[in-house]
Amino acid sequence: MKKVICIMGPTGAGKTASAINLAKAGYPIRVINTDSRQVYYDFPIISAQPDEEEKSACPHELYGYLQCHEKISAGEWVKLAKSRIDIAHKQGCIPVLVGGTGLYFRALFDGIVDIPQVPDDIHQKYIDELKKEGSEYLHAKLEKIDPSYAQKVHHNDKQRVARALEVFESTGKTFSDWHKGQSVQPDYDVLRVGIGIPLAELTPILSKRTKIMFERGALEEAKKALRKCPDLSASAWTGIGCREIALFLQEKYDLETCMDVWNKNTRAYAKRQWTWFNADKRIKWFRPEEDSLQCMQDFLV
Repeated sequence: MKKVICIMGPTGAGKTASAINLAKAGYPIRVINTDSRQVYYDFPIISAQPDEEEKSACPHELYGYLQCHEKISAGEWVKLAKSRIDIAHKQGCIPVLVGGTGLYFRALFDGIVDIPQVPDDIHQKYIDELKKEGSEYLHAKLEKIDPSYAQKVHHNDKQRVARALEVFESTGKTFSDWHKGQSVQPDYDVLRVGIGIPLAELTPILSKRTKIMFERGALEEAKKALRKCPDLSASAWTGIGCREIALFLQEKYDLETCMDVWNKNTRAYAKRQWTWFNADKRIKWFRPEEDSLQCMQDFLV
């Protein structure tokens, strides 16, 4: 089987740096984005996409290619990722998947469920309910129906919250039930490298990163996006930081509240990521300063 390296873990832990270290060591790698927020063109700063210096180290795929209003499912991402993996192998390169979206990793390597299409009337029902009641209200409903899945999605993630509820109403099965026992024969020889530090250590780093994003132009980035797409129910605005800044720009938050809520939501997201990835015992974990490079080199021998 052809080799694939995955670098995964909570947000802000240093996953991109680990991939770049492999490129700097002389390996012909192609980095493939495995983060559902970094697919959006208008938010390179807020979603922490690799900067130009990092991109110059090696080719980067599937970053910033969608507009704010466009959606992508895990299944659609898998098709794109597989095509990029195949291209990398044909070119004699090593595909390195980098990101924090556990669902994408699972869908690619462990299979994805073919859930029946939701009837239009049920889909529209939850769109209307989102507008009327808000995402926190729907998330509370999801907690009662499917507490396991509710723990994995933020209450501001309107798309996933509504999707889980409409699937339950149309099929009578929860998202968690649909995904039980799913597995596929692996197509690749996969190394799973986890980069992370305990949440108590990560929290101040995330807060510092938020300030740096603001200094680097996050506010201007959101202003431009808001002019292009003022509908905050659009998929891109569900990203952490995006909505918080938008509410500041709409004068619904002051700056202090914006930053506080942004930091709080980022920490909560990192906690959920830890919960997700810790359940996968195949991951070999490293702190950012530890030598994950040696582990990857040994795998490629």
